[in-house]
Amino acid sequence: MSETSLQWKMPSPIGPLFLVASEKGLQGILWKAIEVKFVKSLRGNSKSEKTLLKTIQQLNEYFAGRRQIFDIPFDIKGTEFQNKVWQQLSRIPYGKTCSYKDIATKLKSNAVRAVGTANGRNPISIIVPCHRVITSGGKLGGYAGGQNRKTKLLELEQAI
Repeated sequence: MSETSLQWKMPSPIGPLFLVASEKGLQGILWKAIEVKFVKSLRGNSKSEKTLLKTIQQLNEYFAGRRQIFDIPFDIKGTEFQNKVWQQLSRIPYGKTCSYKDIATKLKSNAVRAVGTANGRNPISIIVPCHRVITSGGKLGGYAGGQNRKTKLLELEQAI
């Protein structure tokens, strides 16, 4: 995250979300605050504030069951492999799940554990839907936001 990034604490049905955006786009939907400046209001005209507002609006629509696809610019940084995993996560349809192995197979890789690690480092939870990834055996698997949040998100999407 850069010096020009801004942070906003958003209440949600799964607990507070910490949204971080730069002038280029959304950088994070996080479970804990990070050392980035909190914006005092979202009444300004900066691109960062507009991205935060748009993210809040679309997340509220998602939690209300009125949005399945997000339209927000991203400014995320990861390794080449992480970016490939995150692109695959973004392709998992609303209300569906897939396994870590499925993602590894789509990447023409046997690196199932590396997929799990990249999944856990996804900075844009919910919008890049890492909660939709489960184990090959059908168990929920881990989630950076905790098992309870993962369950609630999948229940919201009627995926479990």
